[in-house]
Amino acid sequence: MHAELDRRTLLRAGLGAAAVSVVGTQLTLPGAARADPAGGLDEVISCAGWGARPPADPLSVSAIPTNKIIVHHMAFPNVTDYSRAQAVKLARDCQDLHMDGNGWSDTGQHFTISRGGYVLEGRHGSLERLQAGDRQMIAAHCPGENGRAIGIENEGTYVTDTPPEALLDSLVELCTTICRQYGLHAHDIFGHWDFRTTLCPGATFYRLFPNVRRRVFAALGTDLADVPARRWPDLWRFVGSPSVRVVQYLLAHRGYAITPNSTFDAATVAAVQDWQVRNGIPVDVDATLTAPTWETLAPELEKDATGLPVEAVQFMLHFKGHAEVAPTGVYDHPTMKAVQALQRLHGLPPNGKVGTGTWCVLVGGVVRQSMRRG
Repeated sequence: MHAELDRRTLLRAGLGAAAVSVVGTQLTLPGAARADPAGGLDEVISCAGWGARPPADPLSVSAIPTNKIIVHHMAFPNVTDYSRAQAVKLARDCQDLHMDGNGWSDTGQHFTISRGGYVLEGRHGSLERLQAGDRQMIAAHCPGENGRAIGIENEGTYVTDTPPEALLDSLVELCTTICRQYGLHAHDIFGHWDFRTTLCPGATFYRLFPNVRRRVFAALGTDLADVPARRWPDLWRFVGSPSVRVVQYLLAHRGYAITPNSTFDAATVAAVQDWQVRNGIPVDVDATLTAPTWETLAPELEKDATGLPVEAVQFMLHFKGHAEVAPTGVYDHPTMKAVQALQRLHGLPPNGKVGTGTWCVLVGGVVRQSMRRG
């Protein structure tokens, strides 16, 4: 069994029954493919189209439903060559890096978008599975999410720079197609650092996510009433991220002996499950941060608040690009201004108070208000 197989896939379905092993794109799964694949798939450059190497090992299809999209930047140079030839070179360079440098069986992500807006298949079989709209290839782009999240890598580095419009347009179109084929929604689009401690997808790119989601929402024609009030990140015991550290701050605030370290360790698992018991919330075997767990754990903060919850807010704001905010535990003026900026970005009232909706967007979630156009 390869290390890149998603552990949740194995745990959910049972060892030996969680995945279908395949070689290349010769896949056989029960159930019929969708009769009318989403438009735009003919524009995706397949692995054969860009001359991919064959996988080093058999690949596998997930046996659990896809429930999100995770968007990345590649931390590659921001080239000005927007040609198809550059896109093909990008796909080959990425596969070489992942196979020869990381020791993976194939390209880690499902799809790649170049700065010129070309969309390429990443891991073998990803395009076929998208056309079928049933199950996804188990990938290697985000540990803990590889069997239930479609990974999209975007050429470039966007900590301070903004992606080109061509890339953003293709990202919106690809996300729309993925949502249609897998039954997902615009509020199911997340960034890599929501589930992993990393600078990916970059602070500047991440600030564009609310608009990307709005564009996908509009393209899908979703009714606003069908958007949940809050779509929290479903963190669980096999992920580590800045949001996990926020959970740890909040658990420590509630009296648990937890050290905030961004790792979903055994103490965090036990504390999450105990909190669920104490609050009458169904206990999740994987200590998943369900919506009721988040909403009972996160306190309402006024502008004169102090302590660990304030430090949690400040830590996350600083991590996501607000360099002026320091984790002091005192709700100071820079913190308030950064909170208000976050609220405006997501369509929340910019009152500077950290309520449930603000907590949600702070840790990478999505609120209904963010789907409204300003």
